[in-house]
Amino acid sequence: MNIFNKKPFLIAEVGVNFFDIAERDGISDIDAAKLMIDEAKSCGVDAVMFQAYTAENVVSQSDPAFWDSTEKPIDSQFESFKKFDKFGEEEFRELSDYCIDVGIMFLATPYDFESADYLADFAKVLKISSSDLTNIPFIKHIASKNKPILLSTGASTIKEIKDAVNAIEGVSTVDIAIMHCVLSHPTYYDDVNLLMIKDLASHFPEYEIGYSDHAKSDEDMMILTTAYTYGATILEKHFTLDKSLPGNDHCYSMDSSDVLKFKEKISFLSKISGHINKQPLICESATRKETRRSVVANKDIKRGTEITESDIAFKRPGTGISPADVDSVTGKIACVDIPKDALIDFEMLK
Repeated sequence: MNIFNKKPFLIAEVGVNFFDIAERDGISDIDAAKLMIDEAKSCGVDAVMFQAYTAENVVSQSDPAFWDSTEKPIDSQFESFKKFDKFGEEEFRELSDYCIDVGIMFLATPYDFESADYLADFAKVLKISSSDLTNIPFIKHIASKNKPILLSTGASTIKEIKDAVNAIEGVSTVDIAIMHCVLSHPTYYDDVNLLMIKDLASHFPEYEIGYSDHAKSDEDMMILTTAYTYGATILEKHFTLDKSLPGNDHCYSMDSSDVLKFKEKISFLSKISGHINKQPLICESATRKETRRSVVANKDIKRGTEITESDIAFKRPGTGISPADVDSVTGKIACVDIPKDALIDFEMLK
């Protein structure tokens, strides 16, 4: 069963990027978050995704950074999480209410039990991060909230995904979308591996398949477009107002111009995809008649002559007897004189 009634369904993962926008523009964090919601709505995004956590609940304070510090100039995971754990239930509830006013869906990724508890009160859908795919106790806790789940599968095996799905279904009957993802920030193009979308679909045929993208936006938004053509109906990508910011996820986020490019691609794809059932089209009707072949006289045929294969040929236009029905012509007697190259019809035969 599909979680969203739209294909593709595009999610702008605001994440924690709005904190850097607030610092850049000299505005409050909540106003920056609302500014990004407005921008996402204006360019046609279907939903915004936020991340909720308390740093102390997620990572050990002694854990070093594992990413490229040229893109994220922070020395440890804890430092990164601590910088962005300023929002709690009150702020996210306000953002959820604002999304309702604006007309865009509010989604969230809880990273700890506390955030899962309060987000379940107002988030339409909850996402399980790739980093928590094997965190079975946490997965069961999220599933117990009975909210549809986006299950991100970066760095996972099929068995680990099945174990996570079984954990969800062991406590809930919620709809689950399985999201292909590469747990590398940013993901290099050679590592995107969009064919894994098809593999997920083959292993999980009863589930909706999506794609969560961590690659830098390509010029023509072909990564997201191709993901959709490969079967990912839910598409998620980090979102920013300024890709040049040195903050958390800006370098591999999309901006509003990227969204518009993507929507143009999808619109064109929809136009050229058409209908699934193979049948003659209205635009082919005239050409169908003019370019197909008919049974014609290969020479002058006298009245009373029995028609043989040597008496006929197959030529355009296709407005006479089809070559497929040639057996209905041979062996018949001409009841009129039939000149060479004339289209033979059944009234000429007996």
